[in-house]
Amino acid sequence: MSTHNIRLGLIGAGRMGSFHGLTAARHIPGASLAAIADPTPGQAARLAAELGVSKVYTDPQQLLDDPDIDGVLIAAPARSHAELVISAARAGKGIFCEKPMAITLDEADRAIAAAADARVPLQVGFNRRFAKSFRTAHLDVAAGRIGTPQLLRSLTRDPALNNPANSPQWVIFLETLIHDFDTLRYLNPGAEAVQVYVMADALIAPEYKSKGFLDTAVVAIRFDNGAIATAEANFQAVYGYDVRGEVFGSAGMLSMGSLNDSDLMRYLAQGIQADTQRLDTDLLRDAYIAELNHFVDCLRSGAKPMASGEDARAALAIARACIESFETGKAVAI
Repeated sequence: MSTHNIRLGLIGAGRMGSFHGLTAARHIPGASLAAIADPTPGQAARLAAELGVSKVYTDPQQLLDDPDIDGVLIAAPARSHAELVISAARAGKGIFCEKPMAITLDEADRAIAAAADARVPLQVGFNRRFAKSFRTAHLDVAAGRIGTPQLLRSLTRDPALNNPANSPQWVIFLETLIHDFDTLRYLNPGAEAVQVYVMADALIAPEYKSKGFLDTAVVAIRFDNGAIATAEANFQAVYGYDVRGEVFGSAGMLSMGSLNDSDLMRYLAQGIQADTQRLDTDLLRDAYIAELNHFVDCLRSGAKPMASGEDARAALAIARACIESFETGKAVAI
């Protein structure tokens, strides 16, 4: 087991990368952020100056070739994730990769194989596994406290639709609902999805539907233990960032998630009011920090991460089936 200070390198210094960089620099005991790489001119240098990081690269491979780096945090655009995971594994670095780990199942298989061959940990950013309520619900289901799972639900609603013209095709399945697909697997431990059926549309920005951009979706999923689940997403929840889950079983029900900023409620003449969160990094801040602490623990101990490459592949298989279901209008077997 390693006892030295774990030195992390960050690839991607955009919004999510900046948050992970801050976490690595300030919120992980026994670890430090040692280098940042981003090909966008000035992006890595800006974040490095803010966080006091001395090593800055414009080429991610330069960071991967740095012998002082123990593990990498990949927060680059999603379409580059798989190749970066493979390159990081070949460089012998432990890997934390934001979701999705890959866009195709072939990419996912190659990424998993590369990490296995290099014997390095591979963790994917499924942060809900590290949120206290979702983690406790998972343990309750595994312990049989609500009997046999029969109905499950997971939802993600973003507060505002941003830049649909620049969004990749199928982003609602591959980058948003991918969280919900993993969550449903997590809340139904030991079971795997066997069939999906999708209803989706562009209800917020219908002018982008012809370009493959969907902003609203409901997915019905059947699991091999008989449980039936729904996952839903929408990109314009005007009231705030909304992430919730539910498991109904033969002996009870579990409900988790809240968009409230705090437990403060205002009881006024105009009605009852509560403040809500507007960013995922605010709503799930503790979970984001916990997942990176877990990654460093895995680097030290050699343990398999709680959100593994195989978990990422299983969620991706559901997402790919969703695309086929939308295109064909039929239920699709996984």
